[in-house]
Amino acid sequence: MINHCEKELPYEACGLLTGKNGIAKTIWRMKNIDQSPVSFSMDLEQIRRVFEIIAKTDESLLGIYHSHPTDKAYPSAEDIAYSNYPNVGHLIISFSSKTPVVKCFQINGKKVIQLNIELVD
Repeated sequence: MINHCEKELPYEACGLLTGKNGIAKTIWRMKNIDQSPVSFSMDLEQIRRVFEIIAKTDESLLGIYHSHPTDKAYPSAEDIAYSNYPNVGHLIISFSSKTPVVKCFQINGKKVIQLNIELVD
């Protein structure tokens, strides 16, 4: 996930995380059709294809990730406004310092709650 986001710099990267029992097992690298350093949008057709594949597996959507190339690891006003999945984690990878920072949030309406996560290789 971090590698994918680094490769997309200076633009924001985005993707989906699927798994089961609260453990993400699969990373779905999505195309940021905005090609912007301050926003992201996923291609609806690519999302549809990924959800078709997920439906055939034992996994479910656990998270949505995207990067902030120059901003902190906290949802922007746009991230909050366009969040449509309150039951999944929203991971933000920040590259505003030398070491990438990853944080996870639950976004429900305008309410943002930071979640604890454990990253493993």
